[in-house]
Amino acid sequence: MVEAKKLFIKTYGCQMNVYDSERMVEAMGAEGYVTTETVEDADMVLLNTCHIREKASEKLYSDLGRLRAFKEAKPEMKIGVAGCVAQAEGDEIMRRMPLVDLVVGPQSYHRLPEMNRRLLAGGKAIDTEFPAEDKFDHLPERKALRGPSAFLTVQEGCDKFCAFCVVPYTRGAEVSRPADRLLAEARGLVEKGVKEITLLGQNVNAYHGAGAASDGGGDWGLARLVRALARIDGLERIRYTTSHPNDMEDDLIAAHGDEPKLMPYLHLPVQSGSDRILKAMNRKHGRDAYFRMIERVRAARPDILLSSDFIVGFPGETDADFADTLDLIRAVGFGQSYSFKYSARPGTPAAEKPGVEAGVADARLQAVQALLLEQQRAIQAGMVGREVAVLYEKAGRMAGQMVGKSDHLHAVHVTDAAGKPGDLVRVRIVESGPNSLGGQRV
Repeated sequence: MVEAKKLFIKTYGCQMNVYDSERMVEAMGAEGYVTTETVEDADMVLLNTCHIREKASEKLYSDLGRLRAFKEAKPEMKIGVAGCVAQAEGDEIMRRMPLVDLVVGPQSYHRLPEMNRRLLAGGKAIDTEFPAEDKFDHLPERKALRGPSAFLTVQEGCDKFCAFCVVPYTRGAEVSRPADRLLAEARGLVEKGVKEITLLGQNVNAYHGAGAASDGGGDWGLARLVRALARIDGLERIRYTTSHPNDMEDDLIAAHGDEPKLMPYLHLPVQSGSDRILKAMNRKHGRDAYFRMIERVRAARPDILLSSDFIVGFPGETDADFADTLDLIRAVGFGQSYSFKYSARPGTPAAEKPGVEAGVADARLQAVQALLLEQQRAIQAGMVGREVAVLYEKAGRMAGQMVGKSDHLHAVHVTDAAGKPGDLVRVRIVESGPNSLGGQRV
């Protein structure tokens, strides 16, 4: 019996990269690879990169440097770089790091089996094109499921061209997958035991996919897709991320109020509370428009938990602009959020502008994070005494404990000796920790 080849894959960045890594594992499974948790055992190492934050390239080259010793000890090991850094800097990676055998962009990873065969023939392989064919048509059936929750990419790319963002250049233009294929993939996931699906996209609420004639045809927005998914027996929960305020259409807001399977959680990045900075970022919305959007969402679903992204220290940001951001945060109230100090990404319009002094940006980031943490802990404390639904994902570290996610995406540690992954149970929250809740099964 031929021993299976082993693949080690490291994933950087967002949920879309997690999904892409799972699909790469499946693609390489067709070539006889199984995953391993250790580099030492690997016949191939894939680094699936993210290019959003500063020093993404430096992090990649640092990791590649650490792999040099493994490659020297095992010369037949193949090393590949995938994802957005690969897309942006493929030729430079090959030139700078001769130990790299393979470079593949995020729109071309369905070609990994073919590229692997070129490696086995003694060559190297690079593919950072935006192929005309749909990669999803060429990927094998979903198999690499980690538990009762799964990601499903419905939309890729971005047409927004925010001044700070590289996504339009590394992921390409906005493209939506056909609705019938998404429904078929979702049904397949449910048949494998999945109970919660998170719909993914760079601008997921910009989804507009073609519907099959059997499903009524026409152009499907995200709300129509959510409602169709909700009719799948066995699928208990639906989420989506990441959204853009300009794509929150009326029917999607309405779906939050009248579709029980759509969870009461919305990640809606605003980036800044200053109209002047939002204009400089090319966000194409203002703070008042964001406030009105939040009011409409909360009117549809009063218990919804809101999350957002914030960038501080954007070029030209003054103390007054930063005060506007703090004011917006206080006015809205966020249960979970992400905040970053602005980092210039080569090739973006903002990269050409002088940044805010580093010490000032650091202080602003600390202030934003302190306020967001205060809001998060207050909302978590307000959950104590309430009953919530929790989908178990794994056993906890303590005996008789399960860990899962609530409707509002809180991590919950539950006292339940009889529980198992995949159970969806009612839980009474009894305590709030720094980043999670504690509960008892009702």
